[in-house]
Amino acid sequence: MAAEGRRRVSRADIESKVRELTGQVEGEVRQRQGVVVPALAAAGVAVVLVAYLLGRRAGRRRSAVVEIRRA
Repeated sequence: MAAEGRRRVSRADIESKVRELTGQVEGEVRQRQGVVVPALAAAGVAVVLVAYLLGRRAGRRRSAVVEIRRA
């Protein structure tokens, strides 16, 4: 391989490429954040609701029926 046509990569080259890539990623994140945040919130509420309902059902099944008689 000949060293002709190749130049050393400088720190400025790396920094500019990193800034370019992070700028693209940040743009996509901001763009999709409006959809993702409400979806995650709805999923969290659904998980809590399902856990509550399953716990309530298990509590009913395990609770004892106490009969009180007066003599």
